[in-house]
Amino acid sequence: MQEKWLLAGLSVALLLGTCSALYEDQIKKFDWRGVNVGALKQSRVDLNHFQPRILVSTHEGVVASLCVKTGELVWRQVLEQKPRGDIKLLQVSGFSDDSSETAAAPMGSNLGFDMLTVQGHAPALVRGWNTNMGALEWEWSIMPINTERAQDALWIYSKSVLYHVLPAWRSHLEVTAYFASSGHSTGSTSKVIAPWITQESCTLSGTFYVCTEGKQLISLDLVSKSGQVIRTSLETEPKGKTQALMGLNGVVIVDGKPISVNKDQSICGGLQSSSYAVGSFNYRKILAYADLSSGILRINALYLDNCAPAADLEQSLVFPEHFGTPSLNNFDCKQKRNGEGKNCMFLFSTTSESIVAVQQGRVRWSREEALANVIDSQFVDLPLADSEGTLENEMKGKAGDIASAFLRRITTQAVQIRSLFLHVIGLGPPPTDTQRAGLVRDSFGLHKMLVLLTRAGKIFGIDNVSGKHHWQLYLSNVIGFANDEQMRLIVQRSAKHFPLQPLCTILGKNAVNGNGVLYRFNPITGKVAEGGLVQLDYKIKQLSLLGETENDFVKGILLLDASNKVHVYPEHATPLADGMYLYTADVKSAELAGYFVKYAGGQLSSTHIWNARLGGHNSEQQIIGVAGKNPIEHVHSQGRVLGDRSVLYKYINPNLVAFVTQAPDSTHKSVLNLYLVDVVSGSVVFTMTHRKVRAPLSIVHSENWLAYSYFNEKLRRTEITTIELYEGKTQANSSVWSSLQAPPMPLVERQSYILPTIVEALRETITERGITNKHVLIGTASGSIVEMPWHLLDPRRPIASTTQGREEGAIPYIPELPLPTESHINYNQTVARLRNIYTAPSGLESTCLVVATGLDLFVTRVAPSKTFDLLKEDFDYILISIVLVALTSGSLIVKHLASRKLLKQAWK
Repeated sequence: MQEKWLLAGLSVALLLGTCSALYEDQIKKFDWRGVNVGALKQSRVDLNHFQPRILVSTHEGVVASLCVKTGELVWRQVLEQKPRGDIKLLQVSGFSDDSSETAAAPMGSNLGFDMLTVQGHAPALVRGWNTNMGALEWEWSIMPINTERAQDALWIYSKSVLYHVLPAWRSHLEVTAYFASSGHSTGSTSKVIAPWITQESCTLSGTFYVCTEGKQLISLDLVSKSGQVIRTSLETEPKGKTQALMGLNGVVIVDGKPISVNKDQSICGGLQSSSYAVGSFNYRKILAYADLSSGILRINALYLDNCAPAADLEQSLVFPEHFGTPSLNNFDCKQKRNGEGKNCMFLFSTTSESIVAVQQGRVRWSREEALANVIDSQFVDLPLADSEGTLENEMKGKAGDIASAFLRRITTQAVQIRSLFLHVIGLGPPPTDTQRAGLVRDSFGLHKMLVLLTRAGKIFGIDNVSGKHHWQLYLSNVIGFANDEQMRLIVQRSAKHFPLQPLCTILGKNAVNGNGVLYRFNPITGKVAEGGLVQLDYKIKQLSLLGETENDFVKGILLLDASNKVHVYPEHATPLADGMYLYTADVKSAELAGYFVKYAGGQLSSTHIWNARLGGHNSEQQIIGVAGKNPIEHVHSQGRVLGDRSVLYKYINPNLVAFVTQAPDSTHKSVLNLYLVDVVSGSVVFTMTHRKVRAPLSIVHSENWLAYSYFNEKLRRTEITTIELYEGKTQANSSVWSSLQAPPMPLVERQSYILPTIVEALRETITERGITNKHVLIGTASGSIVEMPWHLLDPRRPIASTTQGREEGAIPYIPELPLPTESHINYNQTVARLRNIYTAPSGLESTCLVVATGLDLFVTRVAPSKTFDLLKEDFDYILISIVLVALTSGSLIVKHLASRKLLKQAWK
């Protein structure tokens, strides 16, 4: 027995020796995570289940269960990425009162399901889920013969059978039936001739395949053996696309009106609405419909058996503008506890990609799923407190004599004392909205407003410390630019210019006419500022930020339109555009163009000065990555000290931009080319080619170095290549850089490393003065964020340990890069579908603020060189105070004793 206990103790000791973790009080102290599911696609609200729930599937390939009371996640399953993770069908067992929709497993069998999903097309995956825990119970798949046609495949579930519908446009439909739980085919594939079907005019409503042709609907019952073609006349030709009404077999929505093509399914006439949903109560089917008018959301309902209004379900409420336009997705009702009337919950999806639950005439809860698609981010400094703002104004005062400066200081302190006295007796001015919300700048500049721009056009103002949403804005009909460019978020004025308020601008494209759109707002309060929404009369081709103006400290925006004319907004910043350079890059043709902007006679003009074609002789190459340097970056060290104490000066070209192109190759499958181009002069500084490699590509460019990752097809692994550029041991110009008089071509150091994971994002850390060491943040496909020191990625790492390498502090080269768990800055807070990492400096030189975006949102801070400018939290203030008092007292006592000794010696 003693030997067993000894063996157990040794095993526990060995396990403890291999563990590394955070202290419990450090978890979520400097970071927080927001968990999302994405824009709503299908949902099932079930209030009558023994455990009320909301089951959803989303456009991001996620199935989840939400809490009915709060909307919080009960469980979530993130499926494969598109197209394999595209959910085609969501079927919940026992949801409907119709027993044919029930798929509970017989006693002792495991072939039933609580929820069934069909996703992807090549292969198509059919999965059965346990909705209580979100566990996968079984799955089966089919691989189509023609994978291109399979993208348009549809699925039907009816009476425990899954029907796979494969259209051949303008020809026929192929229908194959499978047992839903096992995947076994019920027979041969049937071919239905239908030469009228097109992708734009057809939809699937239950078992009916419905198409529009002129002023009629042509439909087929795919389950019926007769194969009869049903024609239904319409009053007018449909203006929009026909949509299916989920829950009613053979009912479609045509221009807001429900129309039935199924003779066994009647529908009430005279209805006109923007969205419909079908539910049931007491075994009676209910049709609910909702409309938004003048900010008021009205919900109405009627019974389908007699078309009588369901007065208990009628509701109206004020719908917040930032949600956009709602669309009723699903609802369910249950009897109230007192037995009088019904209690219903309506679930809406909105154009701003929010999920909103309405109950008892009010918004019960909402989920901001637009945060699952963040496209830009900015950290904005918070405003100063009143006392600090007064001091700031004093420091900005005009220089004068000592007497006037002393008078200003006395006046300022008198005002502060008066404000303090009034505050104590309760007669002081009320705090502002920002002060009441705690939005005041801290001493170290760590507390900031995180402004996030999403793909749906929704903007959020979030506290980067607590994660609280302070405000939300929604821009309707504003989308990203052409050439795969997203909308842009620009800070035109920071909060450093007290008492002027900070200013941000959103730049996008009007979804209707394609012209440019500007929206200016205060990033601290979210309110419209200085013009608000501005509709431009031209299309935006390129943009750049100018320097600050002298009067209002606003950075102007230089815009290049489709006809190569230049504009500046606001107009009073126009003179600052003189002498600016712009470049454009066409992604598909890989063609670059450079322009020079001149201001003369009160007019701006642009001149095309250079052109570069990176597409190759057959123009097959396409640009897959562009990386410039961060405009707020500071370079602290101009060179690198070598082992012989000489200096190797960095090639720091602020106009250098990296372009990566990719093209198919008959010999090497795919070829990836890197170009470093000076976008002012148009000269190509350096090129490099990688063969048998392909995307995913991630790239980061800073100071004199570049790092980019790719997938090596030959060796089936992810690699990262790093490049450093140097001028040499002599520096051409230490004060001013000119691309038109650039030094000779740089010396290039390059090296490649192996990463044991797939890279989704790369970003460098950035600090206020650039003194802190640079680290590279690596976002992986598993959702972790690894902080990689640059000395591990250094291309000058020697092959073997040498004296010179040791003098430089270079680590001997090892191709495999380690990813230790202690380098994961998000520890166990996994960021699903990680896409981008954004960094910003804080008030502390040692600390960098980080936000990682994807399906989830993760905000934290990192200190690449440790917090050398900040005392630790466990610093012993009492001990250091005692030591200082003791040293001070001791020095005074020793001084007194020494003076007495000298006095006695003088009298001897």
